Amino acid sequence: MASFFHRVLFLVLLAALSPVLIGTHNLVKADDNLIKLQCRHAETPTLCIQCLKSDPRAPHADKVGIATIVINCLSSHWKTLASNMTKLASKEEDKKLKSACQSCIKGYVKANKNLLKAVSLLKIGDYDKANSGVKTALAYELFCRETLEESKSKLPSLVVYEMRVYEALSEAALRIVDRF
Repeated sequence: MASFFHRVLFLVLLAALSPVLIGTHNLVKADDNLIKLQCRHAETPTLCIQCLKSDPRAPHADKVGIATIVINCLSSHWKTLASNMTKLASKEEDKKLKSACQSCIKGYVKANKNLLKAVSLLKIGDYDKANSGVKTALAYELFCRETLEESKSKLPSLVVYEMRVYEALSEAALRIVDRF
């Protein structure tokens, strides 16, 4: 008799908790769906999704939070690029390349200021100005790439890779904010 009572009690508890358990699972799935939805319009959706999944805030983020996380990924790549350019400039003997690297470093500092401002603008709902900040930050990167190409020097593959990632994440952020 006691085992029958325990089974009934277990089934009652399971039935009572099912909506909570199922609801939690659906919320996580819905968050994954929102991430995929926001990233699917990017030229590199996999990179966008990877960026978002690397941030512990992503599962609970709304559209603005998702855009903010992508911009934060951009800031992270900015730091990597600035560090790589600093190292490259410090050991470079070619004056053209050294000058190009120093120009890029200055541009990345300005770009990061624009990214920080873009995050603030997102949070207050000024999406057009936020997008403008991301575009300006991207323009510094594109100018850097052009300057480096004009130097006609071979760049380390890691630097080229980080530049491409920065450009792809910029494009993803722009497309996400454009859809607000």
